Amino acid sequence: MDPCQFVRVLVGNLSLKLPVSTRPVGAGSGVHPSSTPCYCKIRLNKLPYQTAPAPLVTSDSDSTTAPSSTPAAVFHLSKPDLEKISAKSSLFGSNRTAQLKVAVYSGRRGSTCGVSSGRLLGKVTLPLDLKGADGKATVFHSGWVSVGKKTNGAAVELNLTVRAEPDPRFVFEFAGEPECSPQVLQVQGTMKQPMFTCKFSCRHNSDLHLRSRSMQSDPGNGARNWLPNFGSDRERSAKERKGWSVTVHDLSGSPVAMASMVTPFVASPGSDRVSRSNPGAWLILRPGDGTWKPWGRLEAWREKVGSTSSTDGLGYRFDLLPDNSMNSSVSLVDTSFISSKGGKFAIDLTGTVPMNKNGSRSGSPGCSPRGSGDFGYGLWPFAGYRGFVMSTTVEGEGRCSKPTVEVGVNHVGCAEDAAAFVALAAAVDLSMDACRSFSHKLRKELIHSTDAL
Repeated sequence: MDPCQFVRVLVGNLSLKLPVSTRPVGAGSGVHPSSTPCYCKIRLNKLPYQTAPAPLVTSDSDSTTAPSSTPAAVFHLSKPDLEKISAKSSLFGSNRTAQLKVAVYSGRRGSTCGVSSGRLLGKVTLPLDLKGADGKATVFHSGWVSVGKKTNGAAVELNLTVRAEPDPRFVFEFAGEPECSPQVLQVQGTMKQPMFTCKFSCRHNSDLHLRSRSMQSDPGNGARNWLPNFGSDRERSAKERKGWSVTVHDLSGSPVAMASMVTPFVASPGSDRVSRSNPGAWLILRPGDGTWKPWGRLEAWREKVGSTSSTDGLGYRFDLLPDNSMNSSVSLVDTSFISSKGGKFAIDLTGTVPMNKNGSRSGSPGCSPRGSGDFGYGLWPFAGYRGFVMSTTVEGEGRCSKPTVEVGVNHVGCAEDAAAFVALAAAVDLSMDACRSFSHKLRKELIHSTDAL
């Protein structure tokens, strides 16, 4: 398998020095650094803005800042994106450079009646020559820069680190909707070739034979049973969707991964929707020792999202499950997006490793059991998962969805590794249908042959 070239642009270590107001507090528009929250809106070319808080330091304090454990912004660029950015201008015949724009605001983030509640303090634009960034890491800026105009001889100063690094990924594309048992193609530039096949099944739970001693928890060790009882009262509810599964096969026909719905998607009492308090769940399984072994657990539900919490959305949570080196699971994703628009489900642990002032990254993941930075990666059982792990596209409700899956090369040692992420992508996509209102009739592929949901 050959990967596709990607580049990540990371912005981190934000902090601000503000000129102290010469007016008494409350007498004018001066900014008092000890009491005013500030934030930055960051944009790379025409990519969507990303917003991050900017901690304040006083003008006469030590100008050094501790490395931040979370980047303020991360932008992902594919090879076509890079080629478009570096293409020669037709007007002047010169090579273009990417433009990183940072706008600094004081006040609370958000808006009132559609008007931003923050007050603009200034803007700064940094040119980034990304040519060759897909081959080596480059630090474009690390330090202080003046923002906006001077006031009383002093200007707002912004500290930031800007770094680009290669991030090659394997790209896979479903040739059809997951419930239609499509092929999965590997994409390399303009070339596409079959890599896996998917088999969707919609069965009664009495037909499922996933339980095995390797999947059952020992009652004596207190571990969680990740494959709950199929015969629960909840499953017998009138409003439920159950028994869905997607098996991923390699080109020889051998099963290499599976996503199985193990907790039915059930309407909450008094409603026709799946709630966060009672989500449906999938197990992502991989073959091992002649049986299926659980690798991850995906939960999904409906919830209200947006600034006013009035827009219908879809929520997800993904946990890596215990193996021989761990006694508890680790949550990697807890996210949501607007169900009518869809979005991108991503496992990106970039923010779990601090960015040093020189742009390098070191330390232990922030989501490790202690996350203190004094542990090496080797002491964290999920040490293999860092940086960008995977992402998959999810189309809006009611739209034809053929997921595109990206997987970081560092997380794929064999085809079976990639297949597990493909199975996860199928479960993410099918959860859009599983969480639809129970007053909505699903397409025939998603309905039991003998049960009308």
